Parts: sequence; structure tokens; C-alpha cells
Amino acid sequence: MHKHYTVHFAKGSRPPTDCYFLDPEMGHQKEILTEDDVYCSCLAKTLCHVPVPVTVGFYAPFGCRLHLMLDKITALMQQEATQREAEELQRVQCRPRSVRGWGFPQLLWYLVFLQPVITEVHLRRKNVKFLFIRFSAWQYAGTDKLWAGLVTTLCEGIRHHYGALPFSVYSVMGNKPGATPGFCQREWHCRLRVCLALLALLAALSLGVGLLYLSVGSRSLGHGGANGSLLQVVGGAATTLSGSGLLMAVYSVGKHLFVSQRKKIERLVSREKFGSQLGFMCEVKKEVELLTDFLCFLEIYQQCRLRVVLEVTGLDTCYPERVVGVLNAMNTLLSDSHAPFIFILVVDPSILAACLESAGSMKGTADNGYLFLNRTVTLPFSVPIMGRRTKLQFLHDAVQSRDDLLYREMTRKLRPPGGAGDGEGTRLLGVETRAGAERAQSRIDAEAARRIQEALFCLHDERDCLYEYVPDNVVSMRRIVNTVPITVRLLQQQQQGDFVGPSPRQAVAWVVLANQWPCRLSWVLQCLEDRQQAGGAPDARARLWDVFCDNSHELHTMTKALQNVLDLDGDPELFERFLDSDFPFTVAEAQSLLRCTVNLDHSIRRRMGLIRAVSALKPPSPPKSPAHDAPHAANGANQAPRAAVSGHFAGHTPAHAREAHHPQDWVQWGKPRPVA
Repeated sequence: MHKHYTVHFAKGSRPPTDCYFLDPEMGHQKEILTEDDVYCSCLAKTLCHVPVPVTVGFYAPFGCRLHLMLDKITALMQQEATQREAEELQRVQCRPRSVRGWGFPQLLWYLVFLQPVITEVHLRRKNVKFLFIRFSAWQYAGTDKLWAGLVTTLCEGIRHHYGALPFSVYSVMGNKPGATPGFCQREWHCRLRVCLALLALLAALSLGVGLLYLSVGSRSLGHGGANGSLLQVVGGAATTLSGSGLLMAVYSVGKHLFVSQRKKIERLVSREKFGSQLGFMCEVKKEVELLTDFLCFLEIYQQCRLRVVLEVTGLDTCYPERVVGVLNAMNTLLSDSHAPFIFILVVDPSILAACLESAGSMKGTADNGYLFLNRTVTLPFSVPIMGRRTKLQFLHDAVQSRDDLLYREMTRKLRPPGGAGDGEGTRLLGVETRAGAERAQSRIDAEAARRIQEALFCLHDERDCLYEYVPDNVVSMRRIVNTVPITVRLLQQQQQGDFVGPSPRQAVAWVVLANQWPCRLSWVLQCLEDRQQAGGAPDARARLWDVFCDNSHELHTMTKALQNVLDLDGDPELFERFLDSDFPFTVAEAQSLLRCTVNLDHSIRRRMGLIRAVSALKPPSPPKSPAHDAPHAANGANQAPRAAVSGHFAGHTPAHAREAHHPQDWVQWGKPRPVA
């Protein structure tokens, strides 16, 4: 029997790690035990509602449990999709059409004879299906055309999931979904041209076969002549024309069936001087548009929203020019505003920024790699520091052997929902516990939705001053709007129990602060962390602006080393007005909001901490020479210049001590040896 816990958190404690989500396999609620699960759950819920296309910057240091978190996000998104599909089924009482089994012939019929129409009913659908495709750039790192591997992996993944025949039929006979004519609620219209053309071909074929049969019959009866020859000619012509038309359609479908998009793109890439060919990228763009239209057709057919999640990993292990090619390919795929793509770019931002800055083809375009990333990524998500429970779980799994882990996984799948020795009271208690967990999670989700609406309203409220700090850049606006739901959900999980933390308005203001001034905010947080590690805990009521003013001189000395990072910040005067008057965040509020911050690149803080630690190192003092303690007579000719030079390096040294320097203290070129 699964146990469920409700934990109350006091002020200043870590975010809660016990929340619940629906497990479709087990049929009941399942608890989340680690901090990583909380972050992954909030990101998964946001990706189910975020408008597409979107590029998620999954930022973390190289080798930082990224694949495990991606697997968790994949599982949570599938669970969220299953839950939304059940809710949609209860609302409309209509199951989505299947593309497998008996639904496959129906899909082919719709592809040939029916025209899809985007209606209001389709736009209001909430159920969603995800197709996950993982692209490892490391597997294509040795090729010159890494970006082609990204496009071909996407095409091959969609083709493999839905089958080669439906996409081949759509490539030959499919039609792009149209808009709703007026307020019509019909999603499918008959394709009269296709039906009439097919009927004409079949009629001509039947007529030709009939005439040939009559001509052969008349000859066998001995009545052949001019009429029989005429019937044979007309019948042969009708049969040939109609049959050739049908054979051409079948040949086109077969050609697309055996020659996939992947082979087409690889054939284009393998040509010599393909980059100089006119319209090469236009051909790639046409293939991508065909794929997008096919997915839109399937959305209307399956009566749900389709989302293709492409997880790009291993990009920070490739050469700079390869990295640039992949990012350009992503921009090509995202150029269509209706493309149902969700890109999860799993990278170390510091490595990727250095690759962009060192790439020869990006000179003048990406001189600052961080700015280029901000123009590409529309939903930043920085992987947090490993929490206590997450670390303990990793250590526990590392101690166990592989056989133990496999045995535990197998027994977990084979274990029945209730043990054989469980009594009736125990089973009833488990049902009541799961029901209570469901009600608790429903209340949490409802409260989080209300807080998200309140936070987003603060962004465009003309009575509030927050909109003045939002930049005019549309990409930055989308970054802020996409990040707010994750931050509010994490804050909602943190505020369970008696703990009362920042309001939704403060949460959205913190998101704007991290988006507009990442360098200055990272500097303030790094100063607070260093002070806390040194043993002097900062005053919880102190303002962040006061902390910044106290350490701004030290930041000024690092402007050369942090030039690229400082370029990310907005107007300094607005930063002062933001923290000094409009949103005077305190140290306690900052520490509470830091646990919910996902749009602040942690590599900036690590870089600042390293520079600050190196600058704090003091050079060791050389040991004193015994000759300095014993008085020696000095030459009168050398006494004056030596005293003058020694006085320059030791301003407060007595005169007799300056005269007592040994002649060995002088080295070549007339320079004195440094004296302690």
C-alpha cells in the first residue's frame, strides 16, 4: 500500500517535496519525493498550456542529471495528457479517432476524399497528445552537416510514429486544412474534384474494358469487321488513358513510400556545392511545411491537439560551426507560426555562448553569445541545485548494484495494487487516503491557476507600474509570460501550510527582474551567498538595493571580465528605481523567491563567484633575509642611490636599516630585490 504524507513548512524552510500527480498505470495518486520532481512537474504542466512553437532553454552544467530529469518531464507530460483526455471525454462524450488498427483504413479514406476545416470546436479542445523525439548531437558530431541530422531525425520520428503510407498518401493527394467558412461547425467537407476525377477514371476504365470485351466477342462469333476494329481502338484508348492515370497516382504514392523525406534531404546535402545552389533552403522549408500541414490534418482527424517535443542533447560537445548550424535549423523549423513544435535545448549556456562567440560564421551576429541565446530561447529553465532529498536518492541508488535496481524495478511493476495479506480495513484506508490526496491536489491546482491569472493580470494592468519595466521586444515578453506559470506553481508548492510568502505580484516582478537585469541580480545573490558562507548571515530585512550599493564598487572592477554578461542588463536607472522604490525586495524575500527562480542563468553566478574568489587571493610575502638584521657598512658612492631606491620601496623604513642592505640585494639592471 502506498503511503501519502502532508508536510507543513515553516518560514525560511526549503520548498515542499511532497505533492501528488496522477499515475495512469497504477490508477491512483502517486507521491513526488524529491525536489527535482517538483520542478519537473511544474515545467511539464506549463508545457501542456504554452503556445507553440516554443524553444525551452534547459540550462544546466554539463553532466548534471539532465537525462534523468528529461525522462521525468516526459513521463509527467504524458500523465498530464492522459488526465486532460479523460476530462475532455467527460465533457464532449466523444473518443478521439485512432490511427492504428481499424482506424487505419478510415484514416486513408479521410486523406483521399475529405477536406479538413479548422473550426471553433477544434480550437476549444483541451486534450493534447505528445510525440517525443530525442536528438543526440553527439551522434552526428563527426559530420559536416549536423543541422541536416536534426531535420531528418524530426521527419523520420514523425514518419515512424504514424506510418509511411499515410504520409505518402498525404504528400500526393492531401490538402492543407482550411479556415472555417462563417460559423460552420462541420470539420470535414467532401472533395468534389477528387471524387469526380476518380469517378471519371473508373467510368472510362469500365467503358474501355467493356468495349474491348465486345470487340473480342464479336470476333469470336465471326461478326468482326470495321465495327469490331473501331470498338477495339476506342476501348483500348479509354483503358490506356484511365489506367495510366490510376497508375501514375499509385506510382507517386509508392515513390514517396520508398523515398522518405530523410533520403531527400540527405540527397540534397550530398550534392557538391549544395550551399551555393539557389533555393536549397527553400526546398528544406517546403518539406518542413508539408510535415506541419500533415500534423495539422492529424489534429483534426484525432480530435485533439498534437505537440511534437524535440529534445536536443549533446550540443555542447560539438564544434562551434556545428552548433551554429543546429540553431539555424531550429530557426527554420520555428519560422512557421503554426508549427506544433516544442524544442527543449539541453545545454550548458556558458559553453554554448563561447561556441557562438568563437564561430567564424557568426561574427557580427553573435559577438555576445548570451544575447543570441536570449533571442532564440522563449522559455528559459535553469536546473536548480540538487536538493537534499534528491541527493540522498541519488546516493541511495548509487550504493545499490545494478542487479538490485533491476530487481526493484521488476518487483514494482509486478506487485499488485493491494497485498495478499491486506485486510478490508487496510484497503478502505488506502482508498480514503488516495481520495484525500486527489482532493488536496485539486485544491492546489485550482489555487495555482487563480494565482497565475492574478500574476499575469499585473503585467498588463495600466494602474500598475510593472508594465513599464517590460521591454518592447516581443521575444522577451514571451519569455516573461512563459516563465510566470512555472514560478507561481513553485511558489504555491512552497506556501503550503502556515507559510505565507511573496504575493503573485511580487513573483511576476521577480521574473521581470531576473529577465531584465540578470547580471546585477546574480551579483547581489552571489554577494549574499558569500557573506552567508563566511559566517556573517545578512539581515533578513535588508533591501537588495542596499546590498547592491555596498558591493557595486567591486562589481565595477570586474567590468572587463564580465563585459558580455553586463551587456545582458537593461537600463541601470530603471534598475535603481525598480529595487529602490517600486519593488524594494528584502533579503528574506529574495531567498524565498530564489528557490522558485528558473529564468536566471546559474552559470553567471558561478562565473562571478570564481572571479571574486581569485581576486580575493593575496600573494604570499617572501621570507626575511638574515642579512637585513645585521648592520653592514655601505660604500659612500652607492649609499645615496641605494637609499633613494630603497626609500621608494620601503617608505617608513629607518635610515640605518636602509643603509644596512647587503650588496646582494641588488640584481641586474639596477633593480633592488623585494624586501619584506
